[in-house]
Amino acid sequence: MHSERFQRADVTLSNWRNRPWSKWSFQNVSELVPSAPIASARREETPKRPLGSFAEIAIEGEAGETLPLPRFLEQSHSDALVIMRGGDIIAEWCADHCDPARPHIIFSISKSVTALLAGILESRRLLSFGDPVVKYIPDAEGSAYGDLLIQDLFNMTVAVDFEELYLDKTSDYDRYRRAMLWNPENPDDPTLTLRELLSSLPRAGHPHGARHAYRSPNADMAGLVVEAAAGERFADFLSKEIWKPMGAFTDAFITVDRAGNPRSSGGLSMTARDLARLGELVRLGGGSIVPAPFVDRLWAGGDRDVWASGEQGSLFPGGSYHNYWYDTGTGALAGVGIHGQDLWIDRGSETVIVRQSSEPLPVNDDLDQLVIAMLKSVSAHIP
Repeated sequence: MHSERFQRADVTLSNWRNRPWSKWSFQNVSELVPSAPIASARREETPKRPLGSFAEIAIEGEAGETLPLPRFLEQSHSDALVIMRGGDIIAEWCADHCDPARPHIIFSISKSVTALLAGILESRRLLSFGDPVVKYIPDAEGSAYGDLLIQDLFNMTVAVDFEELYLDKTSDYDRYRRAMLWNPENPDDPTLTLRELLSSLPRAGHPHGARHAYRSPNADMAGLVVEAAAGERFADFLSKEIWKPMGAFTDAFITVDRAGNPRSSGGLSMTARDLARLGELVRLGGGSIVPAPFVDRLWAGGDRDVWASGEQGSLFPGGSYHNYWYDTGTGALAGVGIHGQDLWIDRGSETVIVRQSSEPLPVNDDLDQLVIAMLKSVSAHIP
């Protein structure tokens, strides 16, 4: 463990997503939550690149002050930054407490990865986005997913009666996090498996497809659909179809519940460099790994009216959301996770940027906008 004012025994399921413990736990999730390995090519990384002239970029800080990029990264509780251009890693930054060789949890960027697997299955006619969810998960009948099509599942346009309350410790969101084994047990409320909980979520009154409402259980249900369509476990399928073929250097991990169900909405951990390599795959249209027609649809984006009127519209004004990827409205494509995880893909400058963080708050709207401005500035910088 890095030099900290706490011991390993101090890190528990009650505090692992809070600072200062998260500075360690976000790179050691598999010690806290059962996790399935995602085998890589297991190659040796080259030494870290310096930031070079990127360090001189002026970034607006939280108090409105102008900061050099390294100071902004420190102030914003960043753990690592990787800048890739034209397929090459050209600059990096790493906090003192962060080990760049260790997989770091990417939270909801896991959703974006899950969608790539669905695109592979679609190309093999093992899955159709026009299919009902219950074709793959029959026990979802009677739940919010009982009359839902796969495309609405992947677009977050599901009429499900569930609130995304990250700091909740008493109601449905706590039950959800206990099902994925991320929160401590509650002796007064027996813990369901993730699949059991998802198949019990009630339907909301409005039609499916009408509203963008970001609800993480949708992407966990998507992971179950991917497993059912693939006929194999999520971790094994990801390793075989993407992780090894793209040449990932380091094994990744995904958290699982007591029955082995994958936390496909937020449980993936990987190094910043390997996440950048995944972003490069998407920048190039999928290569021979993810079908080009599927990646083209990601770049085309989703329904902008549905996005604008939804709960996240202010995150990327003029943008959209499709298959768990954000069309940023600026020509870039993004994956975003709580506590400050960012994957930014800018085709115009041939740039892929990864930021991994341990921000104290799960969501910080003001900081998010400052980070987005930083990502744009880094993309535009010519060394």
